[in-house]
Amino acid sequence: MTAYSDHELERMLSDLESDIAERKESLKGDAPNKVREAICAFANDLPDHGRPGVVFIGARDDGNPSGLTVTDDLLIELANMKTDANIVPPPTLTVTKHTLRGHEMAVVTVWPADSPPVRFKGRTYIRVGPRRAIATAQDERILNEKRRHGDRPFDVRPVLSAAVTDLDRRRFEDEYLPAAFAPDILAANERSYEQRLAATKMVVAADAPTPTVLGILVLSTRTRDFIPGAYVQFLRIAGRELADPVSDEQLIDGPVAEVIRRTDEKLSAHNRIAVDLTSEDRERRTSLYPMPALQQIVRNAIMHRSYEATNAPVRVTWYDDRIEITNPGGPFGVVTLENFGQPGVSDYRNPSLAEALRVLGFVQRFGVGIATARRELQANGNPPLTFEVNPSHVGVTLRPAL
Repeated sequence: MTAYSDHELERMLSDLESDIAERKESLKGDAPNKVREAICAFANDLPDHGRPGVVFIGARDDGNPSGLTVTDDLLIELANMKTDANIVPPPTLTVTKHTLRGHEMAVVTVWPADSPPVRFKGRTYIRVGPRRAIATAQDERILNEKRRHGDRPFDVRPVLSAAVTDLDRRRFEDEYLPAAFAPDILAANERSYEQRLAATKMVVAADAPTPTVLGILVLSTRTRDFIPGAYVQFLRIAGRELADPVSDEQLIDGPVAEVIRRTDEKLSAHNRIAVDLTSEDRERRTSLYPMPALQQIVRNAIMHRSYEATNAPVRVTWYDDRIEITNPGGPFGVVTLENFGQPGVSDYRNPSLAEALRVLGFVQRFGVGIATARRELQANGNPPLTFEVNPSHVGVTLRPAL
């Protein structure tokens, strides 16, 4: 990814008819949402420029500086727009501070998405000349075609052995669609069932409705028939070694929402509560493990694992002295063996699955799962997380409260 030079940015700032540049005087009022709409539109790149779009913060509509002071807080607020889960799938963008025309400006540079359409709060925004607009059904068909012929992430590739009848239509129409789209978009009702499946990346295209990996993971009740490793293997070991007796075992498969819910139930059933009646005036209840931490690590494992060229499941192995959660697939993209787990470092092997988990309510913000788990463990009195990270898998170990 190559960002624009200051000279190129100044030229874009002056081009008031450009469809790859937008200007905001500040982030006051409704500007934050307008910036998110612009990010969404640039990520969709309907004109197919193949170049990044730019949002200038600190510039008037005529391109002249507004005199804004660019603070660290402003840059952080802009950077968080990538991960606050309002824009899905997460866009690729950078936020930088520049001096243009002798004044400070914040510059948000947005790269075209590999897997459009990208949506902000259930609406697909595009650029129509120098303005933003909500995509029509025809616009979305064009975006679907771009995804169909582009270098697609694995989670939107076709599953050639599956048919549209392998997807649960009721689950899609009653549960997924109302959560994925804004009510006014659904009320327009311009799209056929196949077109809606294509718009949500559950099938390759409306005229070729072969289910994608995402469609199978989200909507099929026979996920393992098509993606053999798409399940969670839960083991409760009565001891501290894998060879010790197994007191509980379950293979948890099906649509991803059911896998997550049933795994939560299994974890909750084994999570004992300790009650302290002596150290304080009121009784104090402490879980062996805080459920939010367990949930974050399991969701991360399901979201970030590799579903390609492996039959291995996500493994949750509960010993007497620890829980080990392991998923196939090592670090991906900008995440490396060296920076794994560091705050603010995240990437998405399965960006459309990440979007689906956000739609289904299992993700509130992107890139904060490990940080949230660490915070919950510390508050509950548990030792810190430990990681085993290598090119083939990621393992996370949690230990009970002290």
